[in-house]
Amino acid sequence: MTVKIDAQGGISTMRGRLFGHGSVRREALQTVQSRDPVRSTVDYTVTPVSEVFGSNVFNRNVMKKLLPKNVYKAVLRCLDHGEQLDPAMADIVANAMKDWALARGATHFTHWFHPMTEQTAEKHDSFLSAAGADGGAILEFSGKLLIQGEPDASSFPSGGIRSTFEARGYTGWDPTSPAFLIESTNGKTLCIPTVFCSYSGHALDKKTPLLRSLEVLNKEAVRLLHILGNRQVQRVISTVGPEQEYFLIDEAFYLARPDIINCGRALFGARPPRGQEMEDHYWGSIKERVLAFMMDAEAELYKLGVPVKTRHNEVAPAQFEVAPVFEQSNVATDHNLLLMEVFRKTAQKHGLRCLFHEKPFSGVNGSGKHNNWSMADDEGNNLLEPGSTPLENTQFLVLLTAVVRAVNKYSGLLRAAIAHAGNDHRLGANEAPPAIMSIYLGDTLTEVVNALIAGQKEMKSAHGKVVLQFGVSTLPDLPRDDSDRNRTSPFAFTGNKFEFRAVGSSQSIAFPNTALNTMVAESLDYMSNELEKLTKGGMDISAAAEKVVRETLKENQRILFNGDNYSQDWHEEAAKRGLPNYHNTVEALPEYIKEDVKELFRNYNVLSEDEMIGRYNVRVAQFCKTINIEWLLTKSIARTMILPAALEYQSRLAATIVQTKNAVSGINLTIQENMLRDLTDKVSELLIALERLEQPMNSGNGSSGHGDAETYTMCKFYQDEVIPAMQAVRDAADELETLVDDSLWPLPKFREMLYIY
Repeated sequence: MTVKIDAQGGISTMRGRLFGHGSVRREALQTVQSRDPVRSTVDYTVTPVSEVFGSNVFNRNVMKKLLPKNVYKAVLRCLDHGEQLDPAMADIVANAMKDWALARGATHFTHWFHPMTEQTAEKHDSFLSAAGADGGAILEFSGKLLIQGEPDASSFPSGGIRSTFEARGYTGWDPTSPAFLIESTNGKTLCIPTVFCSYSGHALDKKTPLLRSLEVLNKEAVRLLHILGNRQVQRVISTVGPEQEYFLIDEAFYLARPDIINCGRALFGARPPRGQEMEDHYWGSIKERVLAFMMDAEAELYKLGVPVKTRHNEVAPAQFEVAPVFEQSNVATDHNLLLMEVFRKTAQKHGLRCLFHEKPFSGVNGSGKHNNWSMADDEGNNLLEPGSTPLENTQFLVLLTAVVRAVNKYSGLLRAAIAHAGNDHRLGANEAPPAIMSIYLGDTLTEVVNALIAGQKEMKSAHGKVVLQFGVSTLPDLPRDDSDRNRTSPFAFTGNKFEFRAVGSSQSIAFPNTALNTMVAESLDYMSNELEKLTKGGMDISAAAEKVVRETLKENQRILFNGDNYSQDWHEEAAKRGLPNYHNTVEALPEYIKEDVKELFRNYNVLSEDEMIGRYNVRVAQFCKTINIEWLLTKSIARTMILPAALEYQSRLAATIVQTKNAVSGINLTIQENMLRDLTDKVSELLIALERLEQPMNSGNGSSGHGDAETYTMCKFYQDEVIPAMQAVRDAADELETLVDDSLWPLPKFREMLYIY
């Protein structure tokens, strides 16, 4: 049997369906076996990485060469100090950007932005503006086109911020994130990172609130550092290094699985005989086809200036991870979305498909996006790294305390920020942190915190007693890895940063970091106010810092936990501490519109109340749409693919029993009849489950009392009724997979997709 992939990406056979329901599956297996590794577009023996990196980016080196000195310095002040760029200079920047792009083969430009879809959007316009009098082409790109665009906003999610017929929207240039060239088969396109807003000025994207949160974090962090005596700092940013997990499967398997095509995950599939229990895939040797893909994708990312650093096999079979160097939050967000797009495109070039769903295969680990978050000043100093002087350590403890307070006060918001249908399959399993937000500090730092809370002036360290007095003595030695890593903690301090492990692999990191930046800014503001009250009353800054840190840690210590977050003991303890435990997205999303959360974003001008309610409505609607697609696919695949295969096998078994009885009189066929009986029972279970899934269900009448109550009611209906009904169909179908003749089973199995390349 031979197979070919047609121009539309579908599987067609040379000899038709000669083998029944399982023929497409067998054709996929044969296709996989015929594949060879694909060579990368870059040969590093000819072109070193240093020449490749950033070659498709309008970065500082390019601007220094192409821009007049005064314009270049103005752009640097914009990048490094947050100053606004004079619009009069935009024409000069735009012309240089156009000349650079044209010289590299670009024909079009686009304002590249982040709508509320977890992906990016773009509309391409040609540099061609008119035909000249001589019939030649006139190519233009003005400062006006650089600074502002006007895409149709009607079809992007807004959550009710504006009506569908109100189509006008604007994109605005984000000069803090460099423009870049995207290469395709037949040319290049200049991509200009932008924000996206409605005609009324409401943010319709994920970038605008992130940039606003960076500004407020900068303001409050600089204010606090100046109060503590660190007056040379003029700017503070948040930095992020998002570790990205993903799965790879062969494209032939992918094209034979309508559930993975449409949902990103397998809605059906029995657990493979071999999963991840041998613990041999994690950091194992990388298969040749996979390594070829990784190196090719890295080459494309290097061209785009994305600083990918680490690659390795992850825990589950067919699962992998890539990790970048830390960057400023908004640039890291752009780069992570670019990484996902490059991985998708490059995978197809290699006859693979890249899956970013949090749980594409039940029974093995799912994928996350570990959001490593910290703060840095304009000198490049990591502000969450313990120092070697009294001032540095006072500063470290005050900032650490502010983060602890923020996570405790807004733990519900942090949980809601990573809530969506895909992540519900992953959170709380023995592969990802539970839904209860808590902070892990490590043993040594926890001892310091406990001593401070208790008002102790000294504690024992590895070097004996250490005095704990702000502004006088240093902390106990706190190397970057002062204790073991807690893989079960959703928010773990790992030496000089916090690792927010609960972010889902398919998710944009924009809003989780917007939430982090804003809630930490509020805590920094609180710490500054408390310090100013005490110092105005005559207390010196060291004593004031010690008092504020001690009292704040004492008030917020319930969020600290160093143990096993998976354990039932912790769930019981967390309940006693009053920590919220939202088990799923439907429970978590109303946090978006709680009064204290709306007040937080409103007070710091990050999101207005309308913008916050709009985001809540978008997230609720996305959940409903996601489950509805899965619902329709579950019914379709079970009814038209799995049930026919099961009935065919049932018919064959019955015919075999009848024929055998007719051929051999008096033969005992009890075992065969039991086989048929068991199979028939499972078919009946599938039919009963399907009938339940297909019949109209009672959607209930509860509501959240906030936002779009009708949509939230539907959201609860999907969670409470549709999801359990889909699971019942899957349970019956997965059992049938273990009983039905392998040659009849229509869907590629986990044992094939996870292991065959």
